[in-house]
Amino acid sequence: MRVLIAGAGLGGLCLAQGLRQGGVEAVVLERRDRAGGQPTTYGIHLNTDGMRALRGCLPDKPWQRLLESSVLAPDVIRFHDQDLRALAVRDNEAHGVTDTDVRRRAVARDALREALLTGLPGEAVSWNKQVTGYTETPDGVRVACGDGEILTGDLLVAADGGNSRLRGLRLPGLDRQDLGIVNVSGRVTLTEALLGELPVELTDGSVNNVVPAGPGWMFLSTWDNGAAGRHLVWAWAESRDTYPTEPTAMDGTALRAHVVGRTAGWAPALRHLVARTEPPTIAAIPLRTMPALDAWEASRVTLLGDAIHNMTPMAGIGANTALRDADVLRGSLLGDGPLTERVGRYESAMRVYANEALALSTRNARAAATTKRLPRTAFRTVLRVAEAVPAVKRRIFPAPPPRL
Repeated sequence: MRVLIAGAGLGGLCLAQGLRQGGVEAVVLERRDRAGGQPTTYGIHLNTDGMRALRGCLPDKPWQRLLESSVLAPDVIRFHDQDLRALAVRDNEAHGVTDTDVRRRAVARDALREALLTGLPGEAVSWNKQVTGYTETPDGVRVACGDGEILTGDLLVAADGGNSRLRGLRLPGLDRQDLGIVNVSGRVTLTEALLGELPVELTDGSVNNVVPAGPGWMFLSTWDNGAAGRHLVWAWAESRDTYPTEPTAMDGTALRAHVVGRTAGWAPALRHLVARTEPPTIAAIPLRTMPALDAWEASRVTLLGDAIHNMTPMAGIGANTALRDADVLRGSLLGDGPLTERVGRYESAMRVYANEALALSTRNARAAATTKRLPRTAFRTVLRVAEAVPAVKRRIFPAPPPRL
C-alpha cells in the first residue's frame, strides 16, 4: 500500500511516522519549503490523547526527541475572577494518570515538528510540492501537483489545514463558519522580575481562565521554548462587534490599547502583563469552526486534523485531536479488510470524537464572548458552588474517561 499525505503539519507527519513504522509506504507532500511557513503559535500542550497517539505512531528515536524537547505540565485548569480570586480548579491529575509517558506535556511547536521529522528518510517528505487535485481510479488515486507532476497511490489523505483545498473537492459545501468572535493574543517573556509579580499558578504551565463579571474572557498559560526562554501567552476573547473597528485591521499597538481598556479595574498583575506585551507579538485571530460532521461514504480520499474538523482554540484540543486522527487512521489502515472499509472505520470513529471536540470548543468560545450578564453570572456562581461542594464539583468536572 502507498499512502500520499497532503500536508506536513503535525497530524500528517505523525501519520507518516506511524505508517512507515508499520511497513506502509507513506509520502508527505508539503506545499511550503522545509524551513518556514509554519503557524505562528508559541506552543502546544499535549494532553493524554495526544501523547498516546504520539507514542503509538513514533519509533523510538523521534519519541525520545519529543520527550527531551518537552516538559511535563500540570493537567490543571483554573478559573479566576478579574481580581485573580479563585472561582474553581479542575485538577485532572487528581484522577491518577500514572503512566508518565502520556502525562500532559508542553512543547514548542517547532520542537514538536522537528521531533516528528526525526528519522524520516528524504524520500518520505517532498517539500514545495502542492497538491492541486486528484482523480480516483478503480485501483487507486492519481494526485495532481502544482508543478505538473502526477503521483499515484492507493490512498490520499488530506492533512492540508483549515483552508483545505482538498476538503472542497472531497466534501463540497462543508465549510468553516465564522463565529463573530475574535481572540487577541500576545506573548510576554517571563523575566525574573515578571515572575516575581505574577501568582505562581499563572506561570506553572497550567491553564488559566479569567472570567470577569462583564463581557470578555482571558486565557493564560506558559511554555518553555528552550533557548528562547519561557513565555507567557495570553488571549482575550470578545465578540467582534464590541471592537471599535474591524480587529484584524488593527495593529498590535491598537489591539493592546483595546485590551488594556477592557481590563481596566482588573488585578494589577493582569493589567501590567497586557501593558508590557510588545506590539509585534499581538495579533487578532477571528474564531472559525467546522460544523458538526455528518456521515459520508468512504473512498480512497480521506481527511484528518484541521482539514476536516478545524475548531476554535477555546478548548485547547485542536492539535491533540489531529494527532489522535493520525493514530486512529494508522490503526485502521494496518487492519484487515478492503481499503475503503478500513478508511470507513477510521472516519466513523473520528466523527464521534471530532464532533464532541467541535461542540466543546464552540460552546467555550460563545460562553467567553457573551455580552449577556445573566449567563455569565450564572456560570461564575456554578463555579463557586462546585469549588465549595465536592459532589457538585464531581458532576461539573467529571473524571476524564479512560482511553485504550
